[in-house]
Amino acid sequence: MQTRTLGRSGLEVSALGLGCMGMSFSYGPPQDRPEMITLIRAAVERGVTFFDTAEVYGPFTNEELVGEALTPVRDKVVIATKFGFALDPSGKQMWSGLDSRPEQIKRVADASLKRLRTDRIDLFYQHRVDPNVPIEDVAGAVKDLIRAGKVKHFGLSEAGVQTIRRAHAVQPITAVQSEYSLWWRRPETELIPTLEELGIGFVPYSPLGKGFLTGRFGTDAKFASNDFRSTLPRFSPEALAANQALVELIGRIAARKKATPAQIALAWLLAKKPWIVPIPGTTKLSRLEENIGAVKVALSPADLAEIEKAATQITVHGDRYPEHLEKMTGL
Repeated sequence: MQTRTLGRSGLEVSALGLGCMGMSFSYGPPQDRPEMITLIRAAVERGVTFFDTAEVYGPFTNEELVGEALTPVRDKVVIATKFGFALDPSGKQMWSGLDSRPEQIKRVADASLKRLRTDRIDLFYQHRVDPNVPIEDVAGAVKDLIRAGKVKHFGLSEAGVQTIRRAHAVQPITAVQSEYSLWWRRPETELIPTLEELGIGFVPYSPLGKGFLTGRFGTDAKFASNDFRSTLPRFSPEALAANQALVELIGRIAARKKATPAQIALAWLLAKKPWIVPIPGTTKLSRLEENIGAVKVALSPADLAEIEKAATQITVHGDRYPEHLEKMTGL
């Protein structure tokens, strides 16, 4: 597995990370815990060193899963987790709002450390920007945690460029995590140029379009009520039908390169910038190995130009989130 450094931070990670959210919630019922522990350890054996979780995933159970799986190899891996949601302590609901008060950030850090079975969080993201708490206060709280040795690096998720600049002035940001893929390219407008200017790494989540870009979902795809995609406008039957053109484009490139559509979608991201580290998620070993194979897929300048030309002629249909969730992002 190749490695990459997130911006100018010096934090070196595998070129592809592993998003662990879907192991515990969002895409249907939680997966079998022993099987997921085996999968995470299989990722380590194959060279993956960057693992992404959050207190809200479950809630709480995903951090516990990741902590148990990685305890035997803790010093060989980088664990990223997140704060920022107001959670029901009983775990009965995912979240009830945002809460990035400094005292809450520090409470979350201590609780996450216990669940992760570790003495430090390698990368601590604010999950969503809290409009009720100045970002300078958030950055200051994380700065305190870094001084205390509980956190190594600071990150933001789905933050706008002005928020990033203000936070970075208080505590240097190592990475920003936001959605980015061939069917969500808004980060290219302002976010990526800003990150390049400031020397901040970029960690795209949903790099496979929540599975859509793999070609697995046709126009008749159905999603269970406990599958998050059932609530997303982009996964409505009409949008799925309209967006097949993008899947067909990726499929044509994949056939020529003797790769899979998923590998092309990931290779495209890897080719964008050397400080971009996608974190595809999966619950299957075969998909894990397929995704890792993307690192070996080389897209030439001609390939990239072809993808760019064709993609600009395709209009992606459907909002990525319902309105109330989209309002929680800064892009």
